[in-house]
Amino acid sequence: MSLWDHVDALRAVLIKIVVVLVAVACVLFVYMPEIFDNVILAPCKGDFVLYRLFENITAGIPSFPQFTTEGFEVKLINIQLASQFFIHMSASFWLALVITFPVMIYLLWTFISPALYPEEKKGFKKAFAIGNVMFWIGVAVGYFLVFPITLRFLADYHVSEMVPNQISLDSYMDTFLMLIFIMGIVFEMPLVAWLLGNVGILHREFFKKYRRHAIVILLILAAVITPTGDPFTLAIVFLPIYLLYELSAYLTSPTKKS
Repeated sequence: MSLWDHVDALRAVLIKIVVVLVAVACVLFVYMPEIFDNVILAPCKGDFVLYRLFENITAGIPSFPQFTTEGFEVKLINIQLASQFFIHMSASFWLALVITFPVMIYLLWTFISPALYPEEKKGFKKAFAIGNVMFWIGVAVGYFLVFPITLRFLADYHVSEMVPNQISLDSYMDTFLMLIFIMGIVFEMPLVAWLLGNVGILHREFFKKYRRHAIVILLILAAVITPTGDPFTLAIVFLPIYLLYELSAYLTSPTKKS
């Protein structure tokens, strides 16, 4: 194929990606009010699944600070005239991007695969499967764990009792999308380590050498995400991230490749 043939093929793939993304975004736009009520705004209510789980766990531990769901509710306000409409559109787009992510990668794969050798195709398929699974797990951890804990702390935090919290819809959505996508990216760490290990940049000895440093850094990261000071919630956030570190070490070669 000539250069322009490749450009035409890439353009066809990009058009397919845009069509799929727009189609899913349009469907989500229609059902967005229900998605907001039952999914996006669910952590604002005291009966959210994580809150009830924490309440049941702490209730069975004597002399431990009790977690309660009673009376917790976050009420959002809108302070800009067009915010609700634009958030309706942007939320539809970002959720469509998450849902169609595997399809987009597959379409790009159809463009790249003819130039790869059979062994390279096999490695890419493995990376594709691992990457998608880990991304979705990260998004789930962000939604069911990290964001609710962060919301619970920040919504109840007061620098002074004279300053009530009035949380805007824009602020809520910015934090919601940021934490969920960050966790989705963080959970790609084992895949990145595996790829870097295959090209000889990373090896298991590296993770072993810097394990103590990593534990301190990950504890600080978990404390930033959950600044409640509660060791239970700190451990809940720290353990998945640390397990990602150990999984990354396991997926790399035991010794440095030449």
